[in-house]
Amino acid sequence: MREVDPKTTSRAMSYELYKDAPMPMVTLFKTIDVTPLVRLSRKGHKLNMLLCWCAAAAARRVPEFYLLPVGQALVEYDSIAVNVIVEDVRGELVSCDLPFSPDLAAFEGDYLALTARARETGESHELPQSMILGTSTLARYEIDGAANFYSGIFNNPFLIWGKYTRKGLKKVLKLSFQFHHVQMDGQQACQFLEYLQQAIDGLR
Repeated sequence: MREVDPKTTSRAMSYELYKDAPMPMVTLFKTIDVTPLVRLSRKGHKLNMLLCWCAAAAARRVPEFYLLPVGQALVEYDSIAVNVIVEDVRGELVSCDLPFSPDLAAFEGDYLALTARARETGESHELPQSMILGTSTLARYEIDGAANFYSGIFNNPFLIWGKYTRKGLKKVLKLSFQFHHVQMDGQQACQFLEYLQQAIDGLR
């Protein structure tokens, strides 16, 4: 990771417009077809793992994902990772960053090993050198989405989803995608969500 001059990037205008905005986060809602992932989950793969892999695979195709506002700086990253929240043996929540690999089997191995370690030790696993795509799973509940979580510190893009539902022969999932307007505009965010569906369809 390295700090870059915003004026030399595609985000120069957005940086000037939104770097000091009191609420710079934007949230989009989308319903996606997760039928291929549900089928794979019935063969022993964790659905959350599959969704995280597809999300990171989609993110790496969008150049803006590698740029993130950190304070007043604009930082460029070389890699992308996914964050999941794990409930440890004490019932407390632990943060766990997972490095992305285009090899699904390798990502699955890291997912299982790192989340198990976080669950057992109660210790967070962080990858500060990677751009983190945050996720939050509320798999027991049907939700329409969540909007505008902003602490003023955590500027990372963030996906939230709940329980998938049946729609005809398909399994569909409603999710929300929150992003900092300095990092990307609606066009890039919508492109990411299209790439997410493509990644899911590619696992049929």
